[in-house]
Amino acid sequence: MRLSGAASQLDPSRRPVWKLPRVLAAGRDGGRYIPVFDFLVRRVIISIVTLVVISLIVFTGVRLIPGDPARVMAGTDADPAGLEEIRQKYGLNDPIVVQYLRWVGLAVRGDLGESIRTRESVVWTVARKLPITIELAGFAVLVALALAIPAGVFSAVRRNTVWDLLANAVSLCGISIPSFWLGIMLILLLAVRLHWLPASGFVPFWQHPLGNLERMVMPAFVLGAGLAAVLMRQTRNSMIEVMSADYIRTAHSKGLAGRVVLFRHAIRNGLIPVVTILGLQMGALMGGAVVTEQIFVVPGFGRLIVEAVFTRDYPLVQGVVLITASSYVLVNLLVDVSYSLLNPRIRIRGATGEP
Repeated sequence: MRLSGAASQLDPSRRPVWKLPRVLAAGRDGGRYIPVFDFLVRRVIISIVTLVVISLIVFTGVRLIPGDPARVMAGTDADPAGLEEIRQKYGLNDPIVVQYLRWVGLAVRGDLGESIRTRESVVWTVARKLPITIELAGFAVLVALALAIPAGVFSAVRRNTVWDLLANAVSLCGISIPSFWLGIMLILLLAVRLHWLPASGFVPFWQHPLGNLERMVMPAFVLGAGLAAVLMRQTRNSMIEVMSADYIRTAHSKGLAGRVVLFRHAIRNGLIPVVTILGLQMGALMGGAVVTEQIFVVPGFGRLIVEAVFTRDYPLVQGVVLITASSYVLVNLLVDVSYSLLNPRIRIRGATGEP
């Protein structure tokens, strides 16, 4: 106990001071505790700086796309006067710094502009497309968890056996096989030859639940295959480490059945890193949705950004990428904070504080 704390207990005139909990952090001179509030502030500041850098990259990168958006809007037969009028209307003739500051100022207020191609609000366009990709990503996560966790646990329990080698080989194939090739092969097999599932398209769940599920099976499997491979290997490694811990050996020595030890003690602790990896892989899911939605003609968020790039739709590309990056940064922030609070033993490198 610190001297100030002891003095406050001896002096009844001083009111007790409530302190926030602290998170263990690692510095060069060993482990130090920092207040949770300071930790949250640092993570929020890092997230804001990341978003600013991303906005600069997105804004600059979009303007490097070949083509003239004014000509896309006006058509190939537009005269120079019409093109100049469009450029003046959308501020395309202003300096790039002015354009960036205007865009950021509107984005902070929730106005991402309107699409050059459809003349619809970017926010409204994203609101229509994003639920489709969220549904696809949700099914992909379910597929990945259903495949990865049982395979990873079984591989850890049967370590250094034929089943372990087979599971590792399958996971390596899942990481290595490109998603576009896997999607095409599934279409040829399940849709063209066997006629079990529709080849492409999308039906809203509220219109036709069965049709929606039929059209989501193949895209969800393709999108979740790579994630399942990553989670499987992480589950295996984590379970092997947990099963070699002292408390697991103690549980076995007390006569508990192997199944009880596995499901009641080992899995509960072994899946904590898997949850973290799952949160960090959300960005990979969004990136994989771009390819998957193109293959299966799913009108979601990923297909929207591809169409926006091809049509030189500056506001739509900027809005879609900014929303995707913001979601990814937010998910990582929540995972980082929640994992540090739920598991105080975790060490966060680079932080310093008072001992």
